[in-house]
Amino acid sequence: MISISMKNVSKSFGDNEVLKDVTFEINEGEIFGMLGPSGSGKTTIINILTKQFAASSGECYVSAGSNEIGLMPEHDGLYSRLSCLDNLIVFEDIYGIPRKRTLEALERVGLSDSKKTVVEQLSKGMRQRLVLARAVLHKPKVLFLDEPTSALDPVTARGIYKLIRGLRDSGSTIFLTTHNMEEATHLCDRVVMLHNGTIIEQGAPKDICERYNSVKTVMDLENVFIQVTGGGL
Repeated sequence: MISISMKNVSKSFGDNEVLKDVTFEINEGEIFGMLGPSGSGKTTIINILTKQFAASSGECYVSAGSNEIGLMPEHDGLYSRLSCLDNLIVFEDIYGIPRKRTLEALERVGLSDSKKTVVEQLSKGMRQRLVLARAVLHKPKVLFLDEPTSALDPVTARGIYKLIRGLRDSGSTIFLTTHNMEEATHLCDRVVMLHNGTIIEQGAPKDICERYNSVKTVMDLENVFIQVTGGGL
């Protein structure tokens, strides 16, 4: 069953066309990755799918309603003078979530001991974990993650991977953007590669690598991207 789709989507801001005829489908219960350098259009796609932007042309579909979507955005939008817990309580009240689940969300991202810490005193990585806790607080049907582990140390990142897989296993569809080729290879069921607003490849990471690997030696997604575009991420 299809959970998210784009069909022939383009998006322009004035004379700047940032997306060009983008088409893909995401199956329900999948971890789907979008790879590409800064400025390639990844965040714009998330903004269109979450109805923050309208597409200039094309069709979009998301199976979840607005209250069934979780979003970890590029900019965190946290209340800097409130504690970690108080930031989540704001959304706890919106969704009618019991306090027990709020505390569980903080524990899952490793912030239980910092629940009373004011956000402006947190490191960037801790802020990122708090935003993830906020995004999964209501156990969303569809979860959008924009660079979810970009500021995290390897140990914390592995914990986030476990959380993401657990959400997938419980029925959530995960759409994430990343620069981390290893992350995409080990975490994502399928990926698309975006370059200058155009999808240049898509499929399972292993299948993509095999398509560009005529000598059948070890090859990773970053090498594929370099081979297709002539540049790295």
